[in-house]
Amino acid sequence: MSALLPSWSDKALRLLRRMDNFSLTLPGSSRVQCPRFEVEGVQVGWVAPAVASVLSRFPEVFTLPQGGAIALCPSLDSYSSRSDALQSVLQILREENHFNCLKGWREEKYEVMARFCDSPLMCMERAATSLFGVKRYGVHVNGYTRSKEGALSMWLARRSFTKQTYPGRLDNLAAGGLAAGSSVRQTLIKECQEEACIPACIAEAARPVGTVSYTYEDEEGVFPESQFVFDLELPLDFTPQIGDGEVQDFYLWPMEQVRDVLVSDDFKPNSAMVVLDFLIRHSYVQPDTERYYQEFVTGLHRSL
Repeated sequence: MSALLPSWSDKALRLLRRMDNFSLTLPGSSRVQCPRFEVEGVQVGWVAPAVASVLSRFPEVFTLPQGGAIALCPSLDSYSSRSDALQSVLQILREENHFNCLKGWREEKYEVMARFCDSPLMCMERAATSLFGVKRYGVHVNGYTRSKEGALSMWLARRSFTKQTYPGRLDNLAAGGLAAGSSVRQTLIKECQEEACIPACIAEAARPVGTVSYTYEDEEGVFPESQFVFDLELPLDFTPQIGDGEVQDFYLWPMEQVRDVLVSDDFKPNSAMVVLDFLIRHSYVQPDTERYYQEFVTGLHRSL
């Protein structure tokens, strides 16, 4: 007798567990082995053991692991001195081809702080953030339309096959990381314009609806991420256009089709979580019909 095929709920729960696989509650997590990464006595990340052994080569920048933590040396006592010292180390490791993630060097800096509301302690190259497990923030936009009868459809983007990560996968209408010195609203306007040619006069109508947070690990490190989520209702006569080349196509699909595809391997996993949040908020996923509804809600809003 053949095994039952996994239900939609099973597939959605699998997605959430994949994106939260750094949790101590899941088998295979390396979290118990990872020392904390601290700056000024404050934890800002997690360092994998393999990374920690390499950092020990730079005693002028990092203290030796003690008490379960690796820290920046106290002599690095300012934003600029910390940022510059770390940049020098990363440049050396990049030249040595020591870590695969550094092959994706972007010349884009991310701020490092314990909480989003805190003042940044330093900045670091985006491609290196997974080595230190520091929190990364981004903006994701759910673009949708509403028919005259009230039915919703969602705009999805297909990522370019030349993208460094998840080439060719389905994605939100627009999304991007929060670079150092940029606000959430500035990033929203920028990504809408660059990726989908949405003018600021339309993008400014996007509504902030919360965040989606998770922490996962893979062969490139640890990724604690929080996405600031916006819903943007687009005019029925507006069609997104390819902008900076990061997208190869746009599709406008009814919500049932979106619901089906988001649990497939065709969707970028963290973006699928943003769409799942949209489906829950707009009642396309309900507690009486989806057995893991409670797990969905809690899994989309993990503590980083």
